[in-house]
Amino acid sequence: MKGVLLVNLGTPAAPTPQAVRSYLAEFLSDPRVVKLPRALWLPVLHGIVLRTRPEKSARKYAQIWTPGGSPLAVNTRKQAAALQSLLPDVRVEHAMRYGEPSIAAALGKLEGCAVTAVPLYPQYSESTTQSVADKLPSSVRMIRDFHDHPAYIAALAARVRHHWAQHGRSAVLVLSFHGLPKRGGGAYAQQCLATASLLRSELGLGESECRVTFQSRFGYAQWLQPYTEPTLVALAAAGRKRVAVFCPGFVADCLETLEEIGITAKEKFLQAGGSELDLVPCLNDSPEWIAALAEIVSARSGP
Repeated sequence: MKGVLLVNLGTPAAPTPQAVRSYLAEFLSDPRVVKLPRALWLPVLHGIVLRTRPEKSARKYAQIWTPGGSPLAVNTRKQAAALQSLLPDVRVEHAMRYGEPSIAAALGKLEGCAVTAVPLYPQYSESTTQSVADKLPSSVRMIRDFHDHPAYIAALAARVRHHWAQHGRSAVLVLSFHGLPKRGGGAYAQQCLATASLLRSELGLGESECRVTFQSRFGYAQWLQPYTEPTLVALAAAGRKRVAVFCPGFVADCLETLEEIGITAKEKFLQAGGSELDLVPCLNDSPEWIAALAEIVSARSGP
């Protein structure tokens, strides 16, 4: 029997400093995520970061938490359930790279299956996709990326069109991808730009109507640019009163979309003179995305 394992990044178990501290300790201890010598980084992590960041992050999580848990956990569960309904002859499980359910636990439920793992990161990067690969046995196939898969692009376009139909079109659509340090992020950036170009073409937008930016900086190094929040502030200052933001690199709404863009960046945009910032929902469990997932798995998982 075939099995599919959907893997997302992870989330704290609760919007509390203690739960966030536990999550960040695992996440930021991964050498794929923070590429500093362990002897230098671990004292900083445990002596400074894990003493100061959890309380602040917990307040952010609390703003978006749902009765079912964190949006990332809820949306990933829904995606797995919807894909299972669409592929009744395949066993589908989901896991988080950091936190629960763990990859090992999910693979245990798929014992005896020929498993294909799908890291839910459309664009490949070492800090995300390869970190998942580190936790997979050699017998598990892994889909490396799907940044240019036609079904993925079509699902993105359908999501934007649906938002337009409900809320109208803004003058500018900002495509915000998760950032990476500029050093070593070139290949990832090229995939982001390729996704953006294909989506722009699918939607029939010119370059002036569709901007590409990068969000979620951490630390003091230069990251991929242009940065999302300063771009939104500049657009507001230039008289663009209404702007929409869509995050194609996130297939499920999470802290980075709902709080970072939908609350914090929106506030900065309004303070700079903007009137309305529309956050286009991520793919989540939209029918087009679940159908695309099924196509991606079928096309790339082999016989």
